[in-house]
Amino acid sequence: MTSELVIDVQQKQISIALLEDQKLVEYQYEPRSASFAVGNIYMAKVRKLMPGLNACFVDVGHERDAFLHYLDLGNQFSSYEKYLKQVQSDRKRSFPFSKAIRLPDLPKDGSVQTTLGLGQEVLVQIVKEPISTKGPRLTGEISFAGRYLVLIPFNDKVTVSSKIKSGEERARLKQLIHSIKPRNCGVIVRTVAEGRRVAELDAELKILNKRWEETIQKVQEIQQRPQLVYEETGRAVALLRDLFNQTYESIHVNDEDVFNEVKSYVSLIAPEKANIVKLYTGKVPIFDNYNVTKQLKSGFGKIVSFKHGAYLVIEHTEALHVVDVNSGVRTRSAEGQEANALEVNLGAADELARQLRLRDMGGIIVVDFIDMNLPEDRQMLYERMCKNMEQDRARHNILPLSKFGLMQITRQRVRPAIDVNVEETCPTCFGKGTIKSSLLFTEQLESKIDTLVNKIGVKKFYLHVHPYVAAYINQGFISQKRRWQLKYGAGVHIVSSQKLAFLQYEFYDSKKQFIDMKEEIETK
Repeated sequence: MTSELVIDVQQKQISIALLEDQKLVEYQYEPRSASFAVGNIYMAKVRKLMPGLNACFVDVGHERDAFLHYLDLGNQFSSYEKYLKQVQSDRKRSFPFSKAIRLPDLPKDGSVQTTLGLGQEVLVQIVKEPISTKGPRLTGEISFAGRYLVLIPFNDKVTVSSKIKSGEERARLKQLIHSIKPRNCGVIVRTVAEGRRVAELDAELKILNKRWEETIQKVQEIQQRPQLVYEETGRAVALLRDLFNQTYESIHVNDEDVFNEVKSYVSLIAPEKANIVKLYTGKVPIFDNYNVTKQLKSGFGKIVSFKHGAYLVIEHTEALHVVDVNSGVRTRSAEGQEANALEVNLGAADELARQLRLRDMGGIIVVDFIDMNLPEDRQMLYERMCKNMEQDRARHNILPLSKFGLMQITRQRVRPAIDVNVEETCPTCFGKGTIKSSLLFTEQLESKIDTLVNKIGVKKFYLHVHPYVAAYINQGFISQKRRWQLKYGAGVHIVSSQKLAFLQYEFYDSKKQFIDMKEEIETK
């Protein structure tokens, strides 16, 4: 299996697509202005105590207060509290973390009322992003994740991933980390650290320790609360940190700054793979070039088709995701209904496993497969689903089919499910149902070009239009595009974009920055 990563950097958001054997399996997007991401650390204030829940609500600057349970404060909360008071008592002199005193663990049967007070300042980290009407979920046990290691201040233990099976390797890693780890810090050794040399692990440990020291320095300097004191690495680098492996053949980026950031990170973790990071400079949108746009359009939405006319119906409620499997217009198998149901269900299991990763669906997922009578067929379906989910990084649990033919799946949820709305309001009529005659569309575009060139002064730009419209504009020796170039200059460029609707258009300047030339009044 070969993997490639495609990173589309736009003015307002960064989109990342992971392709395995050229098939889209993971997709993430993040606004450029996004905050409150998993891993961010805040110096925050306790806003409200909830004794009945043994929890509190904390102000981290989000529109909704974040939730912090007593058990999520962490065993070393008392040590953090004492150390932070020492750090903040003198803003001019640093207090070395190596000299910090570790206090006894917080009792597990304690109460939030006796531990925290209203207005108290606490150092917290986001473990679950805001979802729907809920604010972020917090923890008081701070950690800094790297590719090979996770650093946990005030935790003196060294833990090795259970996926490393070799007893000899586990002992080697434990002994090695004990010899290089900073004082007062614990370390989790991740699976990919297996077989790594001491120099690689020591280099990353120093980087993680430096992040912790910079976080404390910022805590010491800030004047107001709540305040972000550590921001998790960008989505592109974070995804690489968790996903990168030797099967990666290429990483394509269409922005020079992000390209340099990604290449720098890959050079750090896998120097021999640095040359797979490539800067995309083509005129066609990067997602169109690598067939991501088409897979996004077909992979999202309420109804998802898979082989031979069968399809899934995916519904999302507040509490759970519900999936219905339908055979659709599929031709009945010559071997009978049971064989037909098994074949459709196995295909649905393959597609569903991809959809869970693609949409990052979390919580409870209930799947209504087509009824099957034979126990061996039901067991085969369960085993197929378990095997398909082995590639999923999120923690999950799958139950066998119930007597009603339902399969229940739980999957870790740390951020909202990805939702790409493929049924949008018409961009040309804004939902009104009436537009100008399509025969006048090129005249409307020319009016916009005239305004752009002669009034705004933009001489070089890229006009993105639907592929059919692009074909019409480019047809013939003396094409419409050629006429525009003769009239307005050679800076007029036409780009075919699959993401646009039939009569939708977008203007971009020479630096690929979006130019808003759309007005709702055009449709009247």
